[in-house]
Amino acid sequence: MRRFALLYAELDAQTSTTAKVDALVRYFAEAPPEDAAWAVYFLAGGKPRQVLPTALLRQIALARAGIDDWLFEESYQAVGDLAETIALVLPPPTRLGDAGLAQWVEQRLLTWRGLDPAAQAAALNEAFDELDTAGRFLLVKLIGGGFRVGVSKLLVQRALAEHAGLDAKRVAQRMMGYTDAKATPTAARFGALIAAGDEAPADAGQPYPFFLAHALQLPLDEFESRLGPPTDWLAEWKYDGIRAQIVRRVGQVWIWSRGEELVTERFPEVSALAQALPEGTVLDGELLAWRDGAPAAFALLQQRLNRKTLSKKLLADAPVHCVAYDLLEWGGEDLRTRAQRERRALLEQALAGTGFGLSPRVEGDGWAELAAQREQSRARGVEGLMLKHLASAYGSGRTKADGTWWKWKIEPMSVDAVLVYAQAGHGRRASVYTDYSFAVWNRAPRDAAEAQAAVEAIAMRRPPPEPSTAEPQPLQLVNFAKAYSGLSDEEFKAVDKIIRASTIEKFGPVRSLRPSLVFELGFEGINRSARHKSGIAVRFPRMLRIRNDKPLHEADTLQILEALLGSS
Repeated sequence: MRRFALLYAELDAQTSTTAKVDALVRYFAEAPPEDAAWAVYFLAGGKPRQVLPTALLRQIALARAGIDDWLFEESYQAVGDLAETIALVLPPPTRLGDAGLAQWVEQRLLTWRGLDPAAQAAALNEAFDELDTAGRFLLVKLIGGGFRVGVSKLLVQRALAEHAGLDAKRVAQRMMGYTDAKATPTAARFGALIAAGDEAPADAGQPYPFFLAHALQLPLDEFESRLGPPTDWLAEWKYDGIRAQIVRRVGQVWIWSRGEELVTERFPEVSALAQALPEGTVLDGELLAWRDGAPAAFALLQQRLNRKTLSKKLLADAPVHCVAYDLLEWGGEDLRTRAQRERRALLEQALAGTGFGLSPRVEGDGWAELAAQREQSRARGVEGLMLKHLASAYGSGRTKADGTWWKWKIEPMSVDAVLVYAQAGHGRRASVYTDYSFAVWNRAPRDAAEAQAAVEAIAMRRPPPEPSTAEPQPLQLVNFAKAYSGLSDEEFKAVDKIIRASTIEKFGPVRSLRPSLVFELGFEGINRSARHKSGIAVRFPRMLRIRNDKPLHEADTLQILEALLGSS
């Protein structure tokens, strides 16, 4: 445990990619295989379940530290991270244990969820008694399910490849499905990741690493000079669904999401279709909610993802269709090194009469004509175009070494929204407020004075001012989105100062603010949502810029969101 805690601290403090890879290589060289197995799981994105309630963590920390709740809360506000706060306020351990990461996870953490509260408290006290500050910090992260560190899966693969003297692509192939929650990391599984040789994975259901596209951001007049003629490219619609691989081997079907989660049981209609595919077939495609022969809103697909059981009514109300756009294996042969044009021809042959959808080609005499078709994306329920070079192989991850795929997305929808809540970030941003909640006006303010009166009411924690006889309802701000990306470190620091100076109340790690800043917020989609006060939810919101030029009363309204909802 101590060794992994030190690695976590080193990775969290580093910004250099090379230094992070070096730290990982050193760890894999020193750690026992059973510990390394769990380290790979967590670092590559495996999600630990919350094993103890946050209230119990705080209660034990307060009792051991001998401090009042208000002092803990002030410390929490200053530090910005619950795990770090607990680790810092606890007194020194009475002894230091030497149990490894695997022993801690398997013999302790995974058993704590089933204990009664008194037994959980005793187990946590014992754990705190034998861990130093770094170990306690890591333990609370694992307990709370909030383990995050600045390492990508690609970096873990690079480090494993360097440690074992293997091709990183071979390691990436072996790691597919490694973080699936149903598969427990073991020394044997870690050994299989780094074993010498090029043998195929032992698991018949294992998918291939997904090939990812780069965002295309070129002026249209540069397409010909930078990309060549469109005849060199396969253009397809970019669908808004769940990227998936359908694996048909040894008489069975497996469906894997891009997040390497096994989701076969959630899509029984796709699994049934795949049973008719020949042995040794692997398709890459998109799972989509489908109605009236066309893609439906992603929100409909989410209904399937958020349910543990699928009723007949849900299957009927939210039907799912698979649109395939690549063939990775055919007759048991790995086709990934073949050119895109060859794989496409074989895909068309393979899908004939199967019931699977085939991603249609988007044809155009030139880039301008393709651009004109791209402008129809929202009306078609898609996000833009995918461009795949016809000579490209199917690579691993987001790389151009094997060829090029571009995602040529339409411009995001955007609104000007008001910052109303803030929360500290994580990792190196744990002491800076970077996670923001945004609101729009419920109606357009009459003028700056009415908006200012509404702001004063918020600051004084009073109900909104009564409207004039000409207005149907009081003016107020309505929350609709959260965002934490899009600004530079310098911009976050500048906003952080304003947040601290304009805080009205503190709710744990969250601060409510006196509204003063307007941001341009971009998002990929918009849907109805009964879970939000605004009645609207947006997909993938991000901050495009701070609108220092825009006064509060000119921020957008709920009616603007409704209009975007109608147009989408």
